[in-house]
Amino acid sequence: MAAYDTCVSLLVMAGTVALTACCRRLARQSMHRKPHLYPFVLELSGAFQICACTHELRLLADLPPKPQVALALVYLCTAFHGFSLPGSINNPASSFQLFCSNRSTVKAWGLQSAAQFLGAALAHVYIRSVWTLGTIPAHSRALAENCSGPIQTTVASAFLLELFFSFVFHLACLRLESMDPKTKVHLLALLITILVYKGGHLTGAIFNPALAFSLHLSCFLEKFWNYTLVYWVAPCIGSVLVALVWDEVIPHLRRHLNV
Repeated sequence: MAAYDTCVSLLVMAGTVALTACCRRLARQSMHRKPHLYPFVLELSGAFQICACTHELRLLADLPPKPQVALALVYLCTAFHGFSLPGSINNPASSFQLFCSNRSTVKAWGLQSAAQFLGAALAHVYIRSVWTLGTIPAHSRALAENCSGPIQTTVASAFLLELFFSFVFHLACLRLESMDPKTKVHLLALLITILVYKGGHLTGAIFNPALAFSLHLSCFLEKFWNYTLVYWVAPCIGSVLVALVWDEVIPHLRRHLNV
């Protein structure tokens, strides 16, 4: 990818971030009469920004030297999302974990998940609209691409990988929950970068159902059950296993050791 093409992709991401920030500011100013809708807007806009930027980020994966530049961009983008999207979860698997551990109500879980998938769908439509302009060749190629085949192993192996990645990520989130927010963002961004490095060539290391839905919508349409199992069911199981370990297993072991 030429320097001009790279600059265009970065500008698309910057414009997406600016659009998201404007929407969040408008929502904060105009929803004082309906405060219960504000969390919905936060989740929708957060999922939109992450999904739209990741669409564009995938086009930069082949920048030399490989994979150093791509991994650096993953880290920087992930950290930036962490700093620029406060107050939202942005991951249906994380919302499901909160619900299963009684830290969220059925209504809150439903609204969060609906907002996250809606944001993911809007990001898919938005980024393809941008690509339709054909500003750079990479946009035209991406627009013509159908299912990119992100699963480069067996469905069973992909399922276990996404489950494991989700388990590790959510366990780290709980372990770092009381840490300084700025430090926490950087550590989680580093963890995500490591997981992408280790498993990105096999499944994409997504462990976010809304993000997977946005990135690989055409794949879901072609092989719905395979992709649902790998990118929706596996991350949710991983996050729930963390809740069980954190809330049940670890306290039990502590009580046993104290005795």
